[in-house]
Order: sequence, then C-alpha cells, then structure tokens
Amino acid sequence: MAENYKPAVVFDALGHSGGDKQGGDSAGAPFYDIVEPAQFPAHILRYRNDRWAARVGLDDLNDEGWIAAFGKFKPLMRNLLTPLAIRYHGHQFRNYNPEIGDGRGFLFAQLMDDQDRLLDLGTKGSGQTPFSRFGDGRLTLKGGVREILATEMLEALGVYTSKSFSLIETGEALDRNDEPSPTRSSVLVRLSHSHIRFGVFQRLAFEENDEAVKMLVDYCVTHFYPEFSDLSDADKPLAFFRGVVARTARLAAQWMAAGFVHGVLNTDNMNVTGESFDYGPWRFTPTADPNFTAAYFDQTGLYAFGRQAEACAWNLARFGGTLARIADVDSLTAGLQEFSAAYEDAMAEEYFRRLGLARTGEDDFKFIGAILQWLTSSGAPYEQFFFDWFGGRESEARAAASPAAEFYESEEFATVKGLLLTRDPVKPERLSHDYFKGEAPCSMLIDEVEAIWAPIADADDWSAFEAKLEAIAAMREAYGFDASIYATTGFQI
Repeated sequence: MAENYKPAVVFDALGHSGGDKQGGDSAGAPFYDIVEPAQFPAHILRYRNDRWAARVGLDDLNDEGWIAAFGKFKPLMRNLLTPLAIRYHGHQFRNYNPEIGDGRGFLFAQLMDDQDRLLDLGTKGSGQTPFSRFGDGRLTLKGGVREILATEMLEALGVYTSKSFSLIETGEALDRNDEPSPTRSSVLVRLSHSHIRFGVFQRLAFEENDEAVKMLVDYCVTHFYPEFSDLSDADKPLAFFRGVVARTARLAAQWMAAGFVHGVLNTDNMNVTGESFDYGPWRFTPTADPNFTAAYFDQTGLYAFGRQAEACAWNLARFGGTLARIADVDSLTAGLQEFSAAYEDAMAEEYFRRLGLARTGEDDFKFIGAILQWLTSSGAPYEQFFFDWFGGRESEARAAASPAAEFYESEEFATVKGLLLTRDPVKPERLSHDYFKGEAPCSMLIDEVEAIWAPIADADDWSAFEAKLEAIAAMREAYGFDASIYATTGFQI
C-alpha cells in the first residue's frame, strides 16, 4: 500500500453492543451481519478509478492485487477481516418494507482520504446475503457500466456523489427481466463517505432499539458531523438532523442543476451525509421537463425531475421520525421546516455555479426561477444551454454560434439574456479550455448510454465507453468543480 493508505476500521465496533431486539444472536447485531463474498468463475478487470485510488493510497496496486482486493475480496491490510452486510428497512415508493437490507452488497473496507475524512468501500453484486430474499446477489455488467457513467458524469458536474471505484466482469450468465438475457455479470466497488442510509435508522426505530439509535447518532456525528461532537446528548440528535436536512437540500438542488433524475428516491437510497448513490434507472433530462421520469415503473411520476425535492423532504420526515424516539419532536419538526429555505438557497448556489456566474445575494433565486421558467416553456436542450452560456457575457458570441442559437433569438429569451449579461463571471479563464471550443457539450442522455453499451454487448468493444470517459474528464477539468467536498457550505466555483 502507498504511504497515504490510512485504514480506519470503526463501523464493526458498533456490532459488539446495542443489543438485538429481535432476539437474534448473529455477530454484528443490530447493525449488520457478517457475510462471505461470492466465488466468481472469472475476474476480468474492466475499470479502476486511479484518480481516486491515488487519494486513498491504493493506486500502487497492480492489476493482480486490485482483482484480489476488489474481485476476490481478500481483506486489505489492517482493515476489516470480514465483509459486513448492513441491516436496514425503508419506504419504497412510500410503502414501508421491513424485508430489505444489503441484499447484493456489503461494506468491504474503511479508510481515510487525503483530507482525513472517513471513507467506505462498499460493493454491488458481490453475492447473496441474509437480505437477498429471492435475488441472486449479482449485478449485470450493463448495470455496472451504467453506474460508472452516472457517477463520473455527476462528479464532473459538481454533484456530491459516490465514486465508482472498480468494475470487474465475473463470468456468469444472469437472467433479468429488464434486459436481454442471459446477460453478463460484474461486481462493482463504490467509494463513499458513508454507508449509513436513512433506512438503517428506520430499522432500529422499528425494533424500538433506542440505545442503538443513540449509538448510531454518535457514530455519525463523530465521523460526518464532528462540529456537533461537543453537544449534549439532548442537543446532538437535533443538530445532526438539521445537518442532514441542509445537506439533503443541497443534494436535491445539485441534481436539478445537473439535469439529473435519480429514479428511485426511496428512504433506503438516501444517505446521512447528503451523498448521492445507488444508481438504478437514472436519467439525465433532455429538457427542463418537471414531469420527466427515469424509471418505467414510476407511473405516477412520484420521483419525476421536478418532484425530487418533494421526495427528499418526505424522506427526511421519515428519518426525523426515527430520531423522535430520543429527541424532542417539536425541535425536530422545526428542523425539518428549514428544508425549504435551505433548498431555495442551494438552488441559487448550484445554478450560479453551473453558469459560472457570481451571486449578488439580491434576487438570486428569482434569477434562477426566470431561467428555469424559460427553459421549461421553450423546450431548449438543457445541457446545451449551460454549456453555451457558461460565464454569461463572456460566452455571448459562443452562444450566438451554437446549434441551439435559434432558442436564444426569441423574444421570450430577451429577459433571460439580459439577466445573464448583467452578472459577473467567475474564473472566466476557464473558457479558454479546449472543451469550450466545441459546438456541443458532453452529455449523457439515455440513447447515448445505450449506444455505449451496444458494442460492448455485441463485440466486447469498449472504445465508446473509454471515449466517453475521456470526454467527461475534459469536462471535469474545464469546469473545475470539486465534488469531493461535503461540508454544509456551498462549493467553491
């Protein structure tokens, strides 16, 4: 391991106390179960995130060592000796489900990043666990490819997201209803700042295990909200909840600014650090259509593009309910009511950042509202607009030569254009990057995803996938957003 590899094994200690209200005696109760990884017939390395591996001291692993760790799950040095499948419940499309948990993944390792923050290495497709129910615990190769594309794109656009760390094809043939079968298999490893979902708290509350709820609050505050560590036992859960509310509001705003639709915003897909993760039927919206959905089974539009903030607020209410067992209900309610103001401010922050413009503090939200209203009514291409007008007046000539220029020539756009031209650009030198010399932005619409997958499925041709990752890297470099920050304040632009 490299010199900056810093293991930090802390989550397993939770399983040695706290009791098990269900009467079980498995090691790790009530937080997790110790599990064994699947034994795969093949291990073909398809992707390794060397950029983030360097930040956590794992970039010196050769491919053989990488596969041993992230395909065969040989424990990392001075780290967890056995994988841990986390126990949780959750509201799925607002129906409570007590029969879930880490059904095809586990916590594999913990370490510190280059800013001395706790990181988890978790898996997807690593085999069956006690929570697999009727599932095979596997991940399709297409699912792994899609998650890499989602996380790389979101990170480049400044969204605080888990990082796809490794993808290994595993040589099995899987049957799935949502894609042609048999289909190829894989195991994914993701890097994130927390493995704690809202649903972990929901399970403990369901089990009426107040002592375990307190323990988990202490764990989260210690590692993710250290600014609250010195508070009293009575005040700590309230401060923690308000912190989660603020970060979740910011995440919802980041999804909107990126034009991203998560697809399945169940409580078990929400994280206490406000980090986006677990990408199933995600989509980027072609236009600012508030009714655009990502999942074909979301027939009522519960998690549509324009309803994601509503979904987050609803999930926060469920999360706050779990803390009501150990904290004052009225104070928690007041904390939840902070979501709207936090979301409004975050919307202004994130959209100004995407446009490369400075906020003035005056009518910032109205400014963003006018842009979104025009984008919605005009049907202008979403990502093209932010590419064309990055830097405001510094890009006026670029926008006039854009493939979408006809949208900017309309009378309806005149007011929006006036607003764009009056705001000062931030770091306008970014426009000198080669990325902004092209006519069109890097995008990730569903037809592009399918076009990337088709040659992999047909001929094991990964060239389109690799080319897209290079294009995303250029975009990430051009914008210079730092999506690794997870403080409650806004990002630097």
